[in-house]
Amino acid sequence: MAMLIIDGVTMPAPSKLDWSIQDVSIGESGRDDTGYMFKGRVTSKRKLVLEWAGKDPVTCKAVLEAVQPEYIEVTYFDPLMGETTTKTFYTGDRSTKVKIWSENNKIFETISFDIIER
Repeated sequence: MAMLIIDGVTMPAPSKLDWSIQDVSIGESGRDDTGYMFKGRVTSKRKLVLEWAGKDPVTCKAVLEAVQPEYIEVTYFDPLMGETTTKTFYTGDRSTKVKIWSENNKIFETISFDIIER
């Protein structure tokens, strides 16, 4: 099984995949005058921080195009579930850093972005 599949397309294995879960709480959440927390959790959402290192322009373009739609279906291994799952995500800011850019050698140091569960 591939490490990451986006909208049915197997992605190159990322150099980094950081998984986290974020609680979404009601607007009135917070601490009262005694310091007691009223969280009011509504749900929890996954966030994946993804990074690819040392990729050529063709691979960079393919990865960035895969996350261009407003929402994407992502298949990955979820540590909390203990299995591979598919969830709908949206993409945060995307960035690249150039490592080498010469006539015959073009390499991106990194391609990175977060995807957050819808």
